[in-house]
Amino acid sequence: MTKENVIKEITSWVKIICIAVAAAVLVNTTIIANATVPTGSMESTVMTGDRVIGFRLAYLFTKPERGDIIVFKMPDDESENYLKRIIGLPGEHVEIIDGEVYINGSIKPLIESYLNVVPTGSYGPYDVPEDSYFVMGDNRNVSYDSRYWSHKYVNKDKIIAKAIIDYYPSPHLLDE
Repeated sequence: MTKENVIKEITSWVKIICIAVAAAVLVNTTIIANATVPTGSMESTVMTGDRVIGFRLAYLFTKPERGDIIVFKMPDDESENYLKRIIGLPGEHVEIIDGEVYINGSIKPLIESYLNVVPTGSYGPYDVPEDSYFVMGDNRNVSYDSRYWSHKYVNKDKIIAKAIIDYYPSPHLLDE
């Protein structure tokens, strides 16, 4: 191989690596959000140490729904990203009585099939502002969530992504 061919080969590899890095950065900043779960607040849906991929464009044309698991900027400390489940929607009245969630004064509690622990405690009532959401962890008895924050609600513009896949250590979709 001539010196000229070696330089062309190296240049070709450098271009490929640069394009791959640029594509990865573009995808990670505009399409997906990668998060590691530091606590047990979402167990047993998402376990401590799991890695989750969120879809940043999920709410571009639709609104977040009750039951969605979201990655968001923590209202009391926006330098931290949190992962919780949406419980209360904009304009709703939320109250937790003996661990069960009641929406808008319903006599029947919210059906939450994703819970694997019996939640305890009474909280609220909370009136969710427009463009905001009331969120809670699935492991309610140890979750630091909307019930405890000074700023109780997650504003829609602070939602980073809808969590869709728990990919490590055992891949599965995150749905109700």
